[in-house]
Amino acid sequence: MKLDRFYPIFDSADWLERLVPLGIKLVQLRMKDASADHLRAHIRRAKSVCADHGCTLVINDHWRLAIDAGCDYIHLGQEDLEDADIAAIQAAGMRLGISTHDKAELARALELRPYYIALGPIYPTILKKMKWHEQGIEKLTTWRTLIGDTPLIAIGGMRINRAAGAFDAGADVVAAVTDITLKDSPEDRVRAWLAATR
Repeated sequence: MKLDRFYPIFDSADWLERLVPLGIKLVQLRMKDASADHLRAHIRRAKSVCADHGCTLVINDHWRLAIDAGCDYIHLGQEDLEDADIAAIQAAGMRLGISTHDKAELARALELRPYYIALGPIYPTILKKMKWHEQGIEKLTTWRTLIGDTPLIAIGGMRINRAAGAFDAGADVVAAVTDITLKDSPEDRVRAWLAATR
């Protein structure tokens, strides 16, 4: 299955229920510091809205809950890989996306035969404090040559006017977070992203 070129990431099912119906076909639910019950409820709601609208749902980090909920896709950061039971994830038939920042992390990720590789932050990001400085779009071209046909996702500081450069550099997909959620009209921003990436 080919991944959609636009990959928004949201921190609650509220966002998915609000924006997926606009035409989003690939989305990540990324919730940190929430109770298991709270997470289960949001995963259930996210699954429901994505099923209704033909959208691929990726769960960030919470692989046990994702397996229990019957989800198909999981995204793990490098820290998440430390604690994840990769064998259990694979046995459940889940497709795995992995964040990378340098060549050592990329080599580790590729050993796990991921469904996609994410590289970031491409540009400075306000989403979270990171030890990694901006990677720059040139690194996307390097990653493209190293990962073969594995889909490559550009994340970090991505905005609509930067998407074309990321695609030209080798990215298959562009992920966006604050460029949607911090706008006065997230709906209008999603529509603009969809227009720019299709």
